[in-house]
Amino acid sequence: MSMQDTPDDAVGRRHDDRSLRERIGAALRSRVALGVALLLTLVVFWILGQRNGASLSDLLSLTVWGIMLGGIISLGAIGLTLVYGVLKFPNFAHGALVTLGAYGAFTIASFLPRGPVLLPFSFGWELLAAMVLAMPAVSLVALVVDRVLFRPLRQRDASLVLLAMASLAAAFFLRSSIYLIWGPDFLFYYPGRANPALHLPLGIRIQADQIFVFVLAMILVALTWLLLERTRMGKAMRATADNPDLAQVRGINTERVIAWTWVLGASLAAAGGVMYGLASQLRPEMGFWLLLPMFAAAIMGGLGNPVGAIVGAVIIGIAQQVSSSFINPAYGPGVAFVLLVIVLVLQPQGLFGKGGD
Repeated sequence: MSMQDTPDDAVGRRHDDRSLRERIGAALRSRVALGVALLLTLVVFWILGQRNGASLSDLLSLTVWGIMLGGIISLGAIGLTLVYGVLKFPNFAHGALVTLGAYGAFTIASFLPRGPVLLPFSFGWELLAAMVLAMPAVSLVALVVDRVLFRPLRQRDASLVLLAMASLAAAFFLRSSIYLIWGPDFLFYYPGRANPALHLPLGIRIQADQIFVFVLAMILVALTWLLLERTRMGKAMRATADNPDLAQVRGINTERVIAWTWVLGASLAAAGGVMYGLASQLRPEMGFWLLLPMFAAAIMGGLGNPVGAIVGAVIIGIAQQVSSSFINPAYGPGVAFVLLVIVLVLQPQGLFGKGGD
C-alpha cells in the first residue's frame, strides 16, 4: 500500500480484484459447461445412431464427412462473423451470396473448355478457374448491395433491427434473381460423372472430392487468418471491430475497411458455395439452408471471432452428419438449431466470445 492510499482504497482494490476473478471464473466455468454439453450431444448422437442400426464404420464415415461439411460451413460463418464484427448487424443475405457463388462458377465453367479430369477427383481445372473468377464477381455484388442499401442506412445511424431487415430484403432479392436467371431446377457441375469412394482404415469411406473440399477450405481459412493477423488491412479490420470511432480518430478509413470486409466475406461465401455445390448439387435454396448452420457456427464460436467460427462449424458439421444416422437428413438445419439453443442457454457469448470476461 502506497503512502497516498487509505485503508478504504486498499479494501476497494481487493474487492475489485476479487470481483474480476469471480467474473473470469464464472465465464470460464460457463465455457467449460458449454464444451461438455456439446461433447455429450455428439456422444448421444453416436449412441442413437448405433441403436438405429448404424455400424461403427458408418458412424466414423459420417463423422469424417461432418468435418468436411464443417470446412464448407466455416467459410460462410467467417464471412458472417466478420460482417457482424465490423458492421454490428446479422447479414441474412450472406446465404444468397453462397448460392450466387455456386451458380456464378457454374456459368463461368460452361464457357471454359473442358479439360481432363484431375484424378482421383471428379472435376477438371475449369471448375477451379471458375471458382477463382466467381469470388471477385460475388464480391462486386456485395459491394453494390452495400453501396445501394447498407451505406445509406449507416449514414443515417439506422438501428440494428432496420439493418437486419434490410439484409433480409436483400436476401429475397438476390434469391429471386437467381430463380429468374437460372431457374428452379437442380443443376450439377458434372452430371453423370462418377465419384467413387476411397476406402480408408477402420472401414471409413470418403470421396476424394470431399478431401479436396476440406483441404481447400482449410487453406482459405489459413489465408484469412494470416490476412487478419499479419497485414495492415487485417489490423485495421480488428481495430474497427473493437471501436470504430476510435479507429476513425486514429486515421483509419473505416469505409475502406468496410469495403474490404464485404470483399473478404463474399469471396469466402462464393468459394464455400462452389465447394458445397461440388459435394451435392446446385439449387436456389442451397444458401438459405446453409444460413442457419452458418449462424449457429458463428454464434457458437463467438460472434466476431473467426477462429471460433471454424470450431463451431466443425461441431455443427459433425452433428448434422451423425444425426442423419437416426433421423431424416432433411432435418439437418433443425439439429443446428438445437445446438444453437444450447449455446444461447449456457454461454450466449460462445466458446471464444469476449463478453462476460
